Amino acid sequence: MTVHRISDDYVDDYVRLVPTIATELGIPGYDDQWPDLSPEGNAAVAGLARRALADVSAVEPSDDAERVAKAVFTERLGVEVELYDAGLIDSDLNVLASPPQSLRSTFDLMPTSTADDWSTIATRLSRLPAALAGYRVSLLHAAAKGNVSAVRQVTKVADQCQKWSQGFFTDFVAGAKDVPDTVRTDLDAGAAAASKAYGELAEFLRAEVLPKAPGKDAVGAEAYKLLSRRYLGAALDLREAYEWGWTEFLRLEAEMKEVANRVKPGASLAEAAAALDNDPRYQVRGVEAFREWMQKLSDQALSDLRGVHFDIPDEIMRLDCKIAPPGGTAGAYYTNPTDDFSRPGAMWWALPPDKDEFTTWREASIVYHEGVPGHHMQIATAMYHAERLNKFQRMLSWVPAYSEGWALYAERLMREFGYLSDDGNLFGMLNENIFRAARVIIDIGMHLELEIPAGTGFHEGARWTPDLGLEFMLTRTITEHELVVDEVDRYLGWAGQAPAYKLGERLWLEARDDAKARAGGAFDLKHFHMESLYLGQMGMDTMRECLSRIQ
Repeated sequence: MTVHRISDDYVDDYVRLVPTIATELGIPGYDDQWPDLSPEGNAAVAGLARRALADVSAVEPSDDAERVAKAVFTERLGVEVELYDAGLIDSDLNVLASPPQSLRSTFDLMPTSTADDWSTIATRLSRLPAALAGYRVSLLHAAAKGNVSAVRQVTKVADQCQKWSQGFFTDFVAGAKDVPDTVRTDLDAGAAAASKAYGELAEFLRAEVLPKAPGKDAVGAEAYKLLSRRYLGAALDLREAYEWGWTEFLRLEAEMKEVANRVKPGASLAEAAAALDNDPRYQVRGVEAFREWMQKLSDQALSDLRGVHFDIPDEIMRLDCKIAPPGGTAGAYYTNPTDDFSRPGAMWWALPPDKDEFTTWREASIVYHEGVPGHHMQIATAMYHAERLNKFQRMLSWVPAYSEGWALYAERLMREFGYLSDDGNLFGMLNENIFRAARVIIDIGMHLELEIPAGTGFHEGARWTPDLGLEFMLTRTITEHELVVDEVDRYLGWAGQAPAYKLGERLWLEARDDAKARAGGAFDLKHFHMESLYLGQMGMDTMRECLSRIQ
């Protein structure tokens, strides 16, 4: 056995246990199935990881590529086993990335071109109640051990489930055209069953989980350190990161004030934002017009950067821009292409309900973040170069500090390349950056209930609470109110993930500076970027070591 063989076999075994990931990755044969979300099912996934870790630990890598692969595999699976042992898998419930959301969003990725596709969807719909029943058992199993998400998360997820029960599934199957009557009957029955199951989950959360849920949102230092390792791939110095977050935030705030003054002399950040909102150059009316604007900007970036700043093969030149179904939290996200690129990568935008007018100055840098040179460039490049990376490295090694750090670094790159020289778009990019710096501060601050330092101009000496986190985001950034509310809920339910963006960008910048120092005048930015992306996702500690070897 080799490291690569063990890693590949693990992916094959894992997707059999977690078929939703098979759908996400475009691996055929599992689109009618769900994972077993019961305690027994979660134990089976953890057991698979333990066996794979034992197997890989007994193997000596054959070359440098396998040494890197072993380090990545061991670090990633090791954290997942620790999370399981800490009871954090059975209790998984938050407003953004837990089973209720992942099960629903799986339908966004399923093929719908043929009657057979819809027949598969009907079967999966009919099996959804059983999957949610297993999940309910896990939540009760975890609650009996004292592991329950906070009231805020339980309440908000119940609301999401209720909304999805009231039309998502019936609207979804209504899109099936020219299918046999038997398939139509199965689809309607499956949609009704799925709707009922989500409604029952909403009631279950309110009636049986909510009374057991703690009112306090903060998870504390011990849980935070473990959770942050999942997203960083490193043991974080929490105090240093918190202090650095403040330094970076205040630096960005000063630069934003300079740009605001150029937008409107003497304007505050909020006044400059209002001026840009009212500028016709940045206005788009209609959801489809916004999607078309997003697609055009994304296509232009792909065309311009190809061959100049990045090597982009034909398979990566397609990136679909889509509007996300309603019911989730606001914001943008990316979904991978399939391994053979038969399904392209996609950028999804979750828009606030009942909104028909949009401004683009806030969003231009986000298109680059989610698309090219951001997530699409990073993820699709790793998937395309299958000869360099095993299946685990290409498909399952998910580390936000690497991927989200890269995407935030990509925004900075586009500024360096001259694409954000317009003061409106630059102001939007800086707002995204200050927003990510604020995440470092309040995510760590709220969960550890840290003191707000002197000289910051915000409740100095007070200790962070969710209310202060919301106030800080509303008064010290220019993020739209709906998104801020969702964001604070996200931080509180997904502890340790949000700081990975800015902390990851920090590492990418440090790695580039180190490479420049080593190479001197021979430094080639394109070479640095491509060699870095060929490594695939990995934890920050492993990444720091690997990037130090790039010339």
